[in-house]
Amino acid sequence: MRKLTQALIAASLLSMPALALAEDAPAKPKIPIPALDDVLEAWGLTLNGYLDVSYSHLSGNGTFVSGTTDRVFDARHDSFSVHQAAFTLAKQPKEGFGGLVNVIFGEDADVIAPFNQNPGSTSKVDLTQAFVQYAKGPVTGIGGKYVTLAGAEVINPTQDVNFSRSILFGYAIPFTHTGVRGTYAVNDALSLILGLNNGWDLLQDTNGAKTIEAGASYAALKNLSFTAAGYFGNEKLCGSACVSGVGPGTLGGPGGYRGLLDTVVTYNATEKLTFILNYDYGWQDNAATATPTGNGVAVWTGIAGYANYQFTDQWRGSLRLEYFNDKEGYRTGVKQQWKEMTYTLAYLPYKNIELRGEFRYDRSNGNSPNGPFNNTSGTTGKGQSSVALEALFKF
Repeated sequence: MRKLTQALIAASLLSMPALALAEDAPAKPKIPIPALDDVLEAWGLTLNGYLDVSYSHLSGNGTFVSGTTDRVFDARHDSFSVHQAAFTLAKQPKEGFGGLVNVIFGEDADVIAPFNQNPGSTSKVDLTQAFVQYAKGPVTGIGGKYVTLAGAEVINPTQDVNFSRSILFGYAIPFTHTGVRGTYAVNDALSLILGLNNGWDLLQDTNGAKTIEAGASYAALKNLSFTAAGYFGNEKLCGSACVSGVGPGTLGGPGGYRGLLDTVVTYNATEKLTFILNYDYGWQDNAATATPTGNGVAVWTGIAGYANYQFTDQWRGSLRLEYFNDKEGYRTGVKQQWKEMTYTLAYLPYKNIELRGEFRYDRSNGNSPNGPFNNTSGTTGKGQSSVALEALFKF
C-alpha cells in the first residue's frame, strides 16, 4: 500500500509541468459560421419571399355556366387556402450579367402555370420567372420566362391592394411570357420596352409564330405616371375559353391573329390618396365564338378604377370598381357585360405582416334571363357576393 501511494505521488508530480503547459497554450480560435445574409451579400445576391393564406366564402360555386371559373385564385365556395409560398433569388447589377429565379408553391401555382400544362395541372408548383439579364448603361435585356407588362395588378399579392384579383387581371391579359425583352431608359422619366416571345402563358410555342411586345412607362409629373403595353401575334385558338389556368379550353384549331392594348394611369392626389385607372382592349381573329360564320373577330374590353387611401401607418383601404365586356364570350365562355365592386381593408400590425378583410359583389347580364353564375343549389343567378380574410407574411 505504501509503494502504491508513493507511485501515485510521483505520477502527480511528473504531470504538473504538462498541465502547466496546457494551461499556458493559447485556445484554438473559433471559426464563425457566416450568416446567410452575409453569404448572399458577398455574392451580390438577394433572397426574399412571402406566404399568402386566406379564408374566402363565395355565395356561388365559383364557375360560370360555361364551366369557366368566375374568379382567378379565390374560386372556391367555402375554403381555407394556401395561395402562395414564393421565393425569389436574384442578382441584378446595374452593369453586367445577372439573373432572377422566382418559384411559387401553392394553389395559385396551378392557375398561373403555362397553358401547355393547363388545364389539369395539379403540381402546386410553378417556375413563374427564370431569366438571365445583362445591363449596360441605359439598356437592360432579359431572356427566359418573365411576367407580363400588361395590367395594374400582378401575381405577387404583396404588390396588390386587394385580396381578390380583378376581372382584367384574370380574363383580359396574359400572366407570363417566354422570350426576350429589352428596356431602354431614355431618361429618368421615360423608359421604352420591346420584346419577342412565344405568346400568352406559354413555355413552348404552339404554332411557330412569335408575339411582339411593346411598352413604355412615363412619369409625366412627380405625382402622375403612365404605362402602356401592346401584344401582337398569331396565337393558337382554344376551346370554350382561352384563359390559362382559368378557363376550360384546350389548345387546338388553326389559330389567328391576337392583339392587346393595355394602359395604366396612376395619380397620387395626396401623400395618402392614390387613384389608378386601367383600360384593356383585346381581339382574336378566327374565333369560333364570333359571328357571322364562327370564324370572325372576337373582341373584349374592360376598365378598372382604384381609390386607395392610407388612413394611418397601419391602416389603409382600397375601393375597386370594374367593367368587362366579353362581347363574343371568347374569354369567359359567356357573352356578357360583367361588373364588380370590391372593398378591401388592410391592417399592418408589423412591417412584414399584413392582414386583409374584403367584401366583393359581381353582377352580369350574361345567360339571360337567369344569369351566368352557378349557385351551389344547382340554379344560376345574375349576381355573386363574397367575403374573405387574408394574411400575408413577407420575408
